[in-house]
Amino acid sequence: MPRVVSLFLPGWPIDRLRRALGASAPPPDKRLVLVGREGSRRILTAVSKPAEQAGLRVGMPLTKAHALVPEIVTMPADPAADAAALERLSLWALQHYAPIVAPDPPDGLVIDTTGADHLHGGEERMLTGLVNRLAASGIFARAAVADSWGAAHAAARFLADPVRVIAPGTVGETVAPLPILGLRIPPETVTGLRVLGFATIGDVLAVPRAPLVLRFGPLLGRRLDQIQGTISEPVDPLRDPDVVTARKVFGEPIGAPETIARYTKGLVHDLCQALEKRGLGARRLDLLFHRVDSSLQAIRVGTARAVRDEDRLTRLLSDRIETIDPGFGIEIMDLTAKLAEPLVLQQAVSSLIEEEQADIAGLVDVIANRIGAARLYRIAPVESDVPERSFRRISPLSPDVGTTWQNRWPRPARLLARPEPIEVMALLPDHPPASFTWRGKRRLVKRADGPERIFGEWWKRDAELAAVRDYFQVEDAAGERFWLFRSGDEQQVTAGLGRWFLHGIFA
Repeated sequence: MPRVVSLFLPGWPIDRLRRALGASAPPPDKRLVLVGREGSRRILTAVSKPAEQAGLRVGMPLTKAHALVPEIVTMPADPAADAAALERLSLWALQHYAPIVAPDPPDGLVIDTTGADHLHGGEERMLTGLVNRLAASGIFARAAVADSWGAAHAAARFLADPVRVIAPGTVGETVAPLPILGLRIPPETVTGLRVLGFATIGDVLAVPRAPLVLRFGPLLGRRLDQIQGTISEPVDPLRDPDVVTARKVFGEPIGAPETIARYTKGLVHDLCQALEKRGLGARRLDLLFHRVDSSLQAIRVGTARAVRDEDRLTRLLSDRIETIDPGFGIEIMDLTAKLAEPLVLQQAVSSLIEEEQADIAGLVDVIANRIGAARLYRIAPVESDVPERSFRRISPLSPDVGTTWQNRWPRPARLLARPEPIEVMALLPDHPPASFTWRGKRRLVKRADGPERIFGEWWKRDAELAAVRDYFQVEDAAGERFWLFRSGDEQQVTAGLGRWFLHGIFA
């Protein structure tokens, strides 16, 4: 089932202008408006949040706006610059999120993320990450994902706060209470429907279709079908003219997996030859399938290093062919190196003394494309006595950082994401627990070692001056070993303020 993301940028012209002006932009608390022309009239084409709160609206004449709010800051609108920036934003999303992205002017993007959300930790995390990255750049955004472009478009504008995931198969009940503005129909059609008493999309869906189409034209019927997903609405993907591409057009549509795999191998061969001429290696490949019904299917794979190995790239793409639904047939295949880097081939050196190092890059690529690159990592040491700060995640193929952990005290093989509170029976102030209860199960302690005192990093924050932990290694009657700590120093413990937590489990 297709999954489509609609990204809504409600303040796009203002946000784009602020980014372009940089330090010379008006302060955020100023009532900034953009002014354009409608015939001979000068009207507001965009208003900032403070201006909107003061009562100004898009489409209001400039003279009326000055009469209502004399101290507004006016700047000329530039729709061409807005459209060009929106296209650049689409190229950015194309590089980072999915192989099928297109602008949705004047204030949005549409992204077909079918089969790509797992690479970003799921749809919820993908949308949240997308919105947060834009917010960090000064662009306010809302995003929604649904089975159809129409449903995602409406949800992004009227439901997302700031993100909304519409579960597969629930489009009808979700969009029914939304206003008819979410149908992407002309303003005069919206006005006509309101005159007839229609207020929500559900109101329009509940009446016979023919009289409405006869009165308002076929676009209304098509939008109703598109929002429900009963007819397809293909996304015309944006193409970067600078990327390396290989294409195969078929005289007769194909659909068998083995046929798709054979032509995939040929496309990889053509692409690798083009990359070799430029001295590049592929880091991310997008394989697009144009079906006879004008819809698109896509495969995206990535590599940890720049690669120009035909067999390796073919294997990565072929592993994903099973996710493609050819429908009534595929008539065009496009293979694009969306991300490429300079590649210098090195001659393998044979040595009778040094052992040959195994190259696990191929294995890393296979696993990363199945579960997502973000879920595959190595742990590197960090100089910190606080256990949860003593490591960081690095790429699986990153070079050795040259440091290691101190071996003064044993550390558990598994550290919990957050210390979990436990109930403990223990003598004060320095004795280990006699028993503890964790996740509803009481455990008797047979052996224990400790305490190991760890202080907070007081040189970073004043609040950590009083952060003290006493760690104990304990073993229960079943032979399982745990890492516990009691928070607080002697005065806090004596006063009954010390709390116990379980922080890790030994192998």
